[in-house]
Amino acid sequence: MSPKYTNQLIHESSPYLLQHAHNPIHWKAWNSDTLAEAKNHNKLIVISIGYAACHWCHVMEHESFEAEEVAQVMNNNFINIKVDREERPDIDQVYMNAVQILTGQGGWPLNVVALPDGRPFWGGTYFKKEQWISALNQITKVYNATPEKIKEYASNLEKGIKSIDLVNRNTEAIHFNKEFIEATITKWSEQFDYDKGGTNRAPKFMMPNNLQFLLRYAYQNQNESLKDYVNLTLTKMAYGGIYDQIGGGFSRYSVDIKWHVPHFEKMLYDNAQLVSLYSEAYLVTKNPVYKDVVYETLSFVEEELTTEDGIFYSSLDADSKTKDNILEEGAFYVWQETELKTILKNDYNLFSEYYNINEYGFWEHDNYVLIKRISDEEFSDKHNISLSDLKTKVKNWKSVLYKIRNERDKPRLDNKSLTSWNALMLKGYVDAYRVFNEDRFLNSALKNAKFIIGRQLKSDGGLYHNYKEGKSSINGYLEDYATTIDAFLGLYEVTLNETWLNHSRNLTNYAFDRFFDDHSEMFYFTSNEDPELIARTVEYRDNVIPASNSIMSNNLFRLSHYFDNKSYLKIATTMLHNVKPEIQEYPSGFSNWLDLMLNYTLNFFEVAVVGEQALSLVKELNQYYRPNKLIVGSLIENNLPLLKNRFIDGKTFIYVCVNKTCQLPVSEIKKAIELIQ
Repeated sequence: MSPKYTNQLIHESSPYLLQHAHNPIHWKAWNSDTLAEAKNHNKLIVISIGYAACHWCHVMEHESFEAEEVAQVMNNNFINIKVDREERPDIDQVYMNAVQILTGQGGWPLNVVALPDGRPFWGGTYFKKEQWISALNQITKVYNATPEKIKEYASNLEKGIKSIDLVNRNTEAIHFNKEFIEATITKWSEQFDYDKGGTNRAPKFMMPNNLQFLLRYAYQNQNESLKDYVNLTLTKMAYGGIYDQIGGGFSRYSVDIKWHVPHFEKMLYDNAQLVSLYSEAYLVTKNPVYKDVVYETLSFVEEELTTEDGIFYSSLDADSKTKDNILEEGAFYVWQETELKTILKNDYNLFSEYYNINEYGFWEHDNYVLIKRISDEEFSDKHNISLSDLKTKVKNWKSVLYKIRNERDKPRLDNKSLTSWNALMLKGYVDAYRVFNEDRFLNSALKNAKFIIGRQLKSDGGLYHNYKEGKSSINGYLEDYATTIDAFLGLYEVTLNETWLNHSRNLTNYAFDRFFDDHSEMFYFTSNEDPELIARTVEYRDNVIPASNSIMSNNLFRLSHYFDNKSYLKIATTMLHNVKPEIQEYPSGFSNWLDLMLNYTLNFFEVAVVGEQALSLVKELNQYYRPNKLIVGSLIENNLPLLKNRFIDGKTFIYVCVNKTCQLPVSEIKKAIELIQ
C-alpha cells in the first residue's frame, strides 16, 4: 500500500507551517505517524526547517515549494516534513549540527535529506529551484543504485552529530581567576569595532548578553576603554536603522557595518533582552537615549506583540506588501524622498539632516532607512535650534510618520507564544521596572507570570513550550525552564513575594529529574520523557540568546544562596568548570558563563532587607548599578536562611553579606551601597 499523499499542514497551529499548508508539496508535520510512514514504506525524508519571520524561507517557498515541477519530484520520491524551528528547537539543533558538519555553515531555511529512520546524509540552506530539483533527482538516483553507500555515510555523520555537543567532565582542579577573564577579553577585543561598535565585520548581530557581560566587567574593573566601547555600541545601535526610529523596537541584525540596513524581522527575544540591557546601561550612565530606547521598545512590544491577557507573540515578518501588492523585504519600514517631502513640508530639510535622507541613509530602489549620525545635543548646536524645540519636532515627526506608516500593509505576525521567549520578555519588564520604577512595567511582568503559571505549568510541575489560542501541546525544553526560573528570580527581587522564589526552586528540581546528566553534570536540552531523536544535545554555547545551560548555572548559583543549598552551588561550579577549556577559544560564545565566573573571582554580595519598609528600601537600592549582588527580603519574620532571626518589630535593617559573613546592619541605602564594593 502506497503512502497517503496530502498536504497535512492545515491541521497545524504554527503560523510558519500554516504558511505552507497550500503548497502542492505533500508536507507532513514531524510526529510519530510521519516517521513510521517513512520507515514502513522505506522512503527517504526531506526535512525542511524554517520560521515565520525568515525572509529566505519565504523566497524558497515562492521559488520552489509553490512550483508544481518541484512538488512532482518531492512527492514522488520523498516523505516531506516541514518543521517550525521555534516550536521544535530540538529537531533544529540536530539537523543544524548535521549541515554544519556537511557544509561548514548553517542558517535558515535548513533543508536536509535523511534515511527513512531520520539519519541525515545530505543538506544545506537556501537552494534555487533548479539546484533543488537537480540535487533531489541525483540523490534519488544514487540511493536507488547504491543504498549501502548512503547508509554508511549516514552512520558516520550520525557519530559526528552525537559528538558535536558533548561536554566532558573537567577533571582538573577548579580554579577561576581574574587573570583568566582578563586574558579572554584581551583576545576577544581583537574583534571589536572601535569606530562603529559591535564586531569589526558584517553582518552585525547585537548579542545583548555579550554587551551585558562587558558592561559589568568594565564597571567592576574600572576599565574605561571597555566601558566606552560598550556605550559606543549601544549608542550606534540606537541611532541605526536596526532600531525602528519611528515605531521603536529592534530588528534581528544589520547587514552592514554601520547598523544601518537591518534584516527587518522583529523578534520578541531580541527586544526582550535589549530592554534588559539598555535598562542596565541607563543605571550606569543615566544616558537619556537608553531610557528612550527602553520606553519606545516596550511601547512597540505592547502595541504589536502583546495580547489582552499579557501574553507575548513571537515575531513580525521582514516582508510586507508594497503599493503594487508585491511582497518585499522592509517595505513597511522604508521611506522615499518625495513621500517625505509631501508629508513633512517645511520641516523636510531639518528632518532629512536629522535622519540622513542622503547618501548616508540611502538603501536601494529610491528607498531610505532612517539613521542618525550624531546626538541631539550636537544636532541642536549645529542647526541653531534649542534642544527642547528639537525634541518637540522629533516627537511630532515620529507621531505623523507612525500614523501614515500604519496605513501600509503590515508585516505578518507570528502569533504563537513560546514559554522561553515570554520569560525573556517578562524579565525585560522586570528590569525596566527595577530601573525606572514604572508600575505599569511591573503589572505587565506579573500578568505574563500569571500566564506562565496558569497556562504553561503542567499538572506534574513541568512546563509546556508553546501556546496558541488556548492550546499548549509541546513538552518544555531546558530553555523554557532556565529562562522562566531566571525571570521569576528577578520578579522575586522586585516584589519580595516568595511565591516566585518557590516556583523557581520547584522548576529547578523538576529540571534535575528530567534533564540532568549525572555523568557530565550538565543538562540535556530535551526531557527524558520526550521521544528520542538521533542525538540528545547539550546546549552550552551562548548565542543571540544565552545557552540554556549557562542560564541554568547562573540560576543554581543564585538559588544556592537563597536556600543555602550546597548541592546547587556544587553543580553550578562544576558546570562552569566543564566549559572553561573552550572559553578562550571562542569568548563571545561564553559571555554568560564569564558573567558567572565574575561571581567567583570578585566579591558577590547577599543583601538582606528586613522590616516594614523593606520594599521601599529595595526600590531605592535598585537605583544603583551593583551587578554583583542578589536581594532577599521580607516585611515580616521569615525563615529563609538569609532572613532568619533578623526581623525586629518597628525597624527595617539592611544586612550586607559575603559568603555568609555579614557586616553590621544599616538602615540607610547609602551606607549599604558603600559596603557593596
